[in-house]
Amino acid sequence: MKFKYLFGPVPSRRLGLSLGVDLVPFKVCSYDCIYCEVGSTTLKTVERKEYVPLEEVKRELEKFRSLGIEVDFITFSGFGEPTLHIGIGELINWIRERFPLPVAVLTNGSLLGDPQVRKELMGAHVVLPSLDAGTQEVFGLINRPHPTVSFQKMVRGLEAFTREFPGEVWLEILLVRGFNDHPRELGALARLVKRINPARVQLNTVVRPPAHVGKALSFSELEALLPLFGPRAEVVAYPTDKKARERESFREAIVETVARRPCSKEDIAKVLGLSGLEVAKYLGELLEEGRLEAVRHGNQIFYRTNRSE
Repeated sequence: MKFKYLFGPVPSRRLGLSLGVDLVPFKVCSYDCIYCEVGSTTLKTVERKEYVPLEEVKRELEKFRSLGIEVDFITFSGFGEPTLHIGIGELINWIRERFPLPVAVLTNGSLLGDPQVRKELMGAHVVLPSLDAGTQEVFGLINRPHPTVSFQKMVRGLEAFTREFPGEVWLEILLVRGFNDHPRELGALARLVKRINPARVQLNTVVRPPAHVGKALSFSELEALLPLFGPRAEVVAYPTDKKARERESFREAIVETVARRPCSKEDIAKVLGLSGLEVAKYLGELLEEGRLEAVRHGNQIFYRTNRSE
């Protein structure tokens, strides 16, 4: 079933199998982050309004529920900043009344200085804000915020929200080589993390092509920084356990295989020694991420690397 405001379910390293809810059009955001994997911001704004019709989003959620597909989270994320939608609080509460599922919100945290925004997020189970800078200067370089977004107000909003929120705050820090990975900035970030006191600190880096610029730190570099951010810090940028690494290696093997020539699902299963179900799962993920595309030839479907990438 095709949806306009829902996407997935997609596998997430942080949230398991997640159904995405997109409340703003491409690409409406209060930031224009240099590393954003979605693309450049087309409307940089802090205006809160009903960017997409709330009743239509509810109808799509009802349709999804009727399919009986199991997911781990319903997650507000997508093409821009979800807290810009003035109905996010109403929708969170509506979902909680109808779905026996936890609700997560991915946010850049820019609007948490507004008490009304903080109030609207209180119904979520997990909120995952980002903090990429420890100083005003680097905040401007990496996040490129709307002129009205103050670094200090944003930080105070994160502190206030974490104190008030009954659920868990998982704070993401995305590190970009040459921007926020030098000792002075890392020290400033660590001091802010201590003040904010989230349930988890999640270190990330540039793992997909960025909108503007951005080079990744390696897993070992991120791992070496964990003690700086305390016992609740973890690396989320790369798979860290054996099963996850094996899964990632199979995904990469599929991409490399179809890069040489288009292959059917059966071809891939035979080459890699996987079951058809396993291959179908990985193909679904890679299609959703835009790394592969499916083409029909005769009565068969073949997979190849996405030529628009």
